[in-house]
Amino acid sequence: MNLTDVWLFGYGSLVWRPDFPFDEVRVATIAGWSRRFWQGSTDHRGVPGSPGRVVTLVEDPEAVCIGRAYLVDNANRAMVLRKLDFREKGGYSLRNIEVTFPENGGTKAGALVYIAGPDNSEWLGAALPDEIAEQISGSSGPSGNNDEYVKRLAGALRDIGAQDTHVFEIAALVSSLSSRRGEG
Repeated sequence: MNLTDVWLFGYGSLVWRPDFPFDEVRVATIAGWSRRFWQGSTDHRGVPGSPGRVVTLVEDPEAVCIGRAYLVDNANRAMVLRKLDFREKGGYSLRNIEVTFPENGGTKAGALVYIAGPDNSEWLGAALPDEIAEQISGSSGPSGNNDEYVKRLAGALRDIGAQDTHVFEIAALVSSLSSRRGEG
């Protein structure tokens, strides 16, 4: 790694669908943030007037969020950030954050992360888990069904050993709603 390479931290769809070139991927954590289905999606998993729900990070001093960090070399940095700026355009902004690599002796590094806060037009905020699951189950957009996003995220988090009560609860509720509707 040289000084112009950059780590990108993914905690949502980037955990299971990084669609950019990277040199290395590691399991990583960030302290002080929780993953929540509080961000609306009218550009990927919903449409205007019927938004889906996707995850963002919310400040939570006691929390540790696990995801994946991708090392992008300087030659690809500008292209990758342009692509991600477009992908994350629905209310997300780029921030600097410190990540920890648990499998690498707890080493730390600076990283970039996209976070959508309550000041953006797509923000939906907190809701009861049943309400979130119901909205997700009825949403679909250009990137597919919202329930697919939830199931893929929950599976990818399990694959890396994450314990995320919120995501797993929403995934179980969405799965139950799908079963009751005969969607499998």
